[in-house]
Amino acid sequence: MSIEVLVPDLPESVADATLISWHKKPGEYIEKGENLVDLETDKVVLEVPAPESGILTKVFKENGSTVISGDLLGELKQQEQDNEKIQTDTASFDIPLSPAVRRLILENDLDPGAITGTGKDGRITKSDVLNYLEQQPKPQETPLAAEIAQKESAEQAGTASVQAAPAAPEESVASAGLRPEQRVPMTRLRAKIAERLLQAQQNAAMLTTFNEVNMQSIINLRNQYKARFEQTHEIKLGFMSFFVKACVEALKHFPIINASIDNNDIIYHGYFDIGIAVSTPRGLIVPVLRDADQLDFAGIEKNITSFGEKAREGTLTYEDLNGGTFTITNGGIFGSMLSTPLLNPPQSAILGMHAIKERPVVENGEIVIRPIMYLALSYDHRLVDGRDAVKFLAYIKDCLESPAHLLLNI
Repeated sequence: MSIEVLVPDLPESVADATLISWHKKPGEYIEKGENLVDLETDKVVLEVPAPESGILTKVFKENGSTVISGDLLGELKQQEQDNEKIQTDTASFDIPLSPAVRRLILENDLDPGAITGTGKDGRITKSDVLNYLEQQPKPQETPLAAEIAQKESAEQAGTASVQAAPAAPEESVASAGLRPEQRVPMTRLRAKIAERLLQAQQNAAMLTTFNEVNMQSIINLRNQYKARFEQTHEIKLGFMSFFVKACVEALKHFPIINASIDNNDIIYHGYFDIGIAVSTPRGLIVPVLRDADQLDFAGIEKNITSFGEKAREGTLTYEDLNGGTFTITNGGIFGSMLSTPLLNPPQSAILGMHAIKERPVVENGEIVIRPIMYLALSYDHRLVDGRDAVKFLAYIKDCLESPAHLLLNI
């Protein structure tokens, strides 16, 4: 019995997807629930699990194909029927087969009754099947197959000779005029990022204001309690939770920063969904901390850690990425000293964090060395006045330099 592998129902906001990789080739076995196909949308990669255990027999959509909900991707030969076939073949001697042996017999369409078992009580082992396969005469090549094999051998020989040859000096490469190029299509995520960034620049009056924050108090507090924090909450205490808390408090005092524009209307959001920009091999994505004002430090750190793990594994969902009223991006993890982050539409502001560096500063008339981070707030000037933006960033600075504000809610 053949089982169809179909494109699952895509979210309402997604018209189609791109098939980016098959995890099995025709003729290979797959367990029920194991990931068979990866589909890429403009936000996430969707996994298509095998509906039943069996052999992948047909592939109808190749890598790079555009698919929609319900499209036929491939067919599986159901394992249960194959088990019945083996049981029929083995009925004459009634010897059980291990899963590994059963799979080899299925994949190679063998008659187990023709294989001599060397295992206990005459059972067929994996080695018995492999030895049997080696002893089988190879099919005679057709003239066309022989021609193809000869061509492949020649190509491999040519490749080997090229690899064996000494590397040419750079001058000879330049003189030969070798200027290699490679053209590859954008991934859906990269194309969506490009579209949204261009939209942000074209449809918003974007400005950026800067400030600096002395991180000494937070570093001292973190060093003092990080061991107890990790022991109590089973999660490490990072800097991001302090920034999320500071941003939430600042947004409460400056609700216009948490608002957005919809045509000629201003939408004031009575909740605080903070987007945390995460870099992945596929591009930048922004999972959202829902109701961040209701999360404690441990809750924030656990959610951020979970987002990072999901991003690396490609398991983020649309629910993880939808919405958001304000975004934080941390270029400092890559060594960025200063940058102007771009808005994440339709949000009206985004905070950029940067690398912490020891710098000389003046305190009480004396020059001292302190760990300083530059902050950048980009905002939509159509909605946010410069005064509010500057005061909002200064409020974040005050919260971070005096973290008692965050702990005591004052």
